[in-house]
Amino acid sequence: MKYILGGLVIVVGALMVIKTAWFVENFGHSEWAEAKLGGGGTHLMYKILGIVFIFGSLAAMTGLLGEMIIGIFGRLFGMNV
Repeated sequence: MKYILGGLVIVVGALMVIKTAWFVENFGHSEWAEAKLGGGGTHLMYKILGIVFIFGSLAAMTGLLGEMIIGIFGRLFGMNV
């Protein structure tokens, strides 16, 4: 099941990178992204989110996501890293 869901998330991430204009037309511009990332910041934000979706899904499918989260946030919860 995780492979099917992961594959769908990868497809959505790839579509966000390839068809950024469609996402901007349908979901609108982000004032925050335009202010913080400059002109065309909304397009850049959707592309970055798409890439994060792709890598996050690959990490979840291979079992590395849990290890990465523990490695980053483990010390906050008293885990030995």
